[in-house]
Amino acid sequence: CIRIALKTPKKKKKINISVKYYSQGGINSDELKEEEEHLFSLLSESTVPAESQSAEAVSEQGQTRYPFWDCLQHCRSPSDVLDLTVQYAPTVRQVSNSLTHMWSTTKVMSEEQRRYELQLMFDHPAFNELLQTAMKVVGLMRVEDLAYSLLSMVKLGVPQRSRVIHTFLRTCQDKLNDFDERSLSVLASTLEHMEDNPNVDALKLVVEFRLPGINSVMALQTMMRMLGKDAPLGLKRKLEAKALSMTDQFSLPNTHYMISTMASMGFYSRPILDVCSKKITENLHGTPFSRLYSVLQSCTELHYRNMDLLTGIADYVLSTLDVWTKKQVLLFLSVFESLAFCPTALMEAFAEWIIANPDVLTLKDLLCVLRVYSSLNYDLQNHRQLFLDSLSQALDTYLPKMTGSELLKSVYWLCLLGHFPSAPLEQLLRSSTLDQFGSTGKTVNSHRHNLDLCLRLDRPPLPRPLTVLPSVLGDPVSFKSPPPWLLESLHSMLRDQADITLQEMVVVENFYLIDCVITKPLPNQTSATEATDKRLFWCSRIAVICAPRSGFCCGTNPRGPLAVKIRHLKILGYSPVLVTQKELQSVSEEKRMEFLRGLLFPEQHRSDIGTPLEQLGS
Repeated sequence: CIRIALKTPKKKKKINISVKYYSQGGINSDELKEEEEHLFSLLSESTVPAESQSAEAVSEQGQTRYPFWDCLQHCRSPSDVLDLTVQYAPTVRQVSNSLTHMWSTTKVMSEEQRRYELQLMFDHPAFNELLQTAMKVVGLMRVEDLAYSLLSMVKLGVPQRSRVIHTFLRTCQDKLNDFDERSLSVLASTLEHMEDNPNVDALKLVVEFRLPGINSVMALQTMMRMLGKDAPLGLKRKLEAKALSMTDQFSLPNTHYMISTMASMGFYSRPILDVCSKKITENLHGTPFSRLYSVLQSCTELHYRNMDLLTGIADYVLSTLDVWTKKQVLLFLSVFESLAFCPTALMEAFAEWIIANPDVLTLKDLLCVLRVYSSLNYDLQNHRQLFLDSLSQALDTYLPKMTGSELLKSVYWLCLLGHFPSAPLEQLLRSSTLDQFGSTGKTVNSHRHNLDLCLRLDRPPLPRPLTVLPSVLGDPVSFKSPPPWLLESLHSMLRDQADITLQEMVVVENFYLIDCVITKPLPNQTSATEATDKRLFWCSRIAVICAPRSGFCCGTNPRGPLAVKIRHLKILGYSPVLVTQKELQSVSEEKRMEFLRGLLFPEQHRSDIGTPLEQLGS
């Protein structure tokens, strides 16, 4: 028997009737709804049916309690339950069911109605009486009633530092060895939402010792959420091992919930995530939006990109496109963009829908579309001009009501797409609009520099010349040095090349950093025919750029600002060559040299090695 002494507050603290005590249980988030559905599934399975409850109620003091149980089922608010407890002196079991029913009635309410009803509950004179009774009979409660009563009070917003809560915590610790798996799961879920204090921390530690005896996936997930991000890495590894030993028990809802559970713990376990992704991918049909979106959001938090899962979800959304609302499709596209995944077919289909219905886009929709399509650098090919014109048409209707920040972001995203509508540009470049930004942050400064470069280098055909005033460009952009391993490899490779020069950290247009510029002579051109040779595609100035992995979509397609940087460097006469730090830093020096040689000197590269991009993907 494991016991840890818990501290009970010296003085009884009066329950404060304040919004802060019940604002924590909002019902707007999908994650909280999913969690409460999980808890109510436990509740519905463990609650005694009305008939058996009535039979049990023929117990204490030898009189029947049928009216109480019947009336409780018809209560539709916490105040209704409290009115009922005034009419009847509730038994031990009825105290627990009253608290649980009070919480369950608030779950189906709107947020505004919920706040109002909870305020009435705190104002009700019988509420304090019910809590006083609960403290008196807590030692007589069955463990499942004890767990659900504590959960209900926490969810209803009873102050966590109050005497009644600490009394229940102390009793839970005293009876913890009697808790079955279901009751332990409910207790773990309650502790997850409680503020840290010595009593809660001590009870969490005791609950932790019950891990080896857990045989239910749902109970394990609840415990994992209770322990959260602050759990030691060693304990997370134990939980991982326990979960892997139970993968054959994972139902489809378990796999959805497990991925969000891993995100709530901030724990990246590739084996668990791969198992869940495989099961989800094989059973996509009929999965509701909230679960798919929650899975994708959790993948974003964990920086987990499983191509089979992402492709499967994108294809499923595309095949059932008529089922989803415009908002749902936009949310899918937005989370795909966060994962740096470009769902080509889905983006093509949605672009066609926008071309046919540009007027139905709200300003929020429009900003989302511009961000996603510019960030993923998706080439619409034949639909490109129609799509961009449709977005410009929609943008023009919102110009009078847009803030300066919204206008700057929308114009910036259009510039990334290589599109320069005159009306938004003219409005943005007015001094009255530019003055709104002042000395703002790094992102705004970067957007203005990009806009300035696009106007100067892309030279869009505008009715009249437009420029960004130098006074609003802000401070120069700061730069990081190239990685040492790249410089060492390039110097080693070019050591015997007397006619080739290497420059480090070259800044062009006071904005773009080139890690290394390699200048080499062009092949001799003795005839017009030779001038068309493929080898002559390589310019005399090669711009070697070590790009982070976040600069690419899944695969090797540059995205957003990196794509524009490449476009502008080509205009300035450079031939950009991209290398990625993660892939090259981890390989041997010999393989790295061979890879760089294939990029910089393709005419000398052996055909049996494969293309540089193939090597990069290997």
